[in-house]
Amino acid sequence: MGQGIAANLLKGGYRLRVFNRTSEKARSLVEQGAVLVDQPSEAAESGSIVFTMLADDFALRSVVLESADFAKRLAPGGIHVSMSTISPDTARELSEHHAQNGVVFLSAPVIGRPDRAAAGTLFVLLAGKFEAKERVSPILERISQRIFDFGEDPWLSNIAKLVFNFNIAAAIEIMAESFTLAEKNGIPRVKMAELLSETLFSSVIYRGYGDLIARQAYEPAGFRLNLGWKDIRLVLQIAAESATPLPIGSLLRDRLLSALAKGREDLDWSALALCASDDAGLGK
Repeated sequence: MGQGIAANLLKGGYRLRVFNRTSEKARSLVEQGAVLVDQPSEAAESGSIVFTMLADDFALRSVVLESADFAKRLAPGGIHVSMSTISPDTARELSEHHAQNGVVFLSAPVIGRPDRAAAGTLFVLLAGKFEAKERVSPILERISQRIFDFGEDPWLSNIAKLVFNFNIAAAIEIMAESFTLAEKNGIPRVKMAELLSETLFSSVIYRGYGDLIARQAYEPAGFRLNLGWKDIRLVLQIAAESATPLPIGSLLRDRLLSALAKGREDLDWSALALCASDDAGLGK
């Protein structure tokens, strides 16, 4: 995801310093004009804007909080834009940490898979201080087709992103059950996917994920199943903290845990659909 985003910014004329924990993955960006640095903090300078796109809370905290230089190099007046899908607790912690160092923290998780990142057609869920959002908006417009503003508290966009991903996972589950029921009764999975996606359920999710589930095409992963497991765990954590029952969320947790137990963590997260096939005796 980060590579596609950075490539679009380079095409837009922005000067970039980039860091990747696997430096070889940044080679194409260097060939396009980016400067590769050895440490995350070296991507920052006083008053600049730093974007991070990392897998989870642990990775983001290790880059930002375990490096004493990160916030200090951005201060004063710098902005850190986190595009990761993380817990609201981590967003609150980073917001407070940055404020103490004269830096503004913005949450800007995105909706879209790597192909949309490369095409510059992501959706951005933005939250944080108004002035900082005004400053970064032209950059975000370069990589997205629309920005949704969730107010001045950064963690609200992280909650919104997790709720959004909960909807995707629920759609994957219902398609999996529907296709499995159809298959066991003589209707090809792809035929059922065609019916749904080309009639009342015509949407990006039913067309895109429906095709993957119908063909059981789970490699290469656009979004790995172990990351989906992380997101649903965070959804259930928010639900527990706000006393909000989520019966479907509990089912999804068990589906994902079952998939992990079967060694499917590196498949696309739509592979949670295999659990419905397993239960019906149609597993691969």
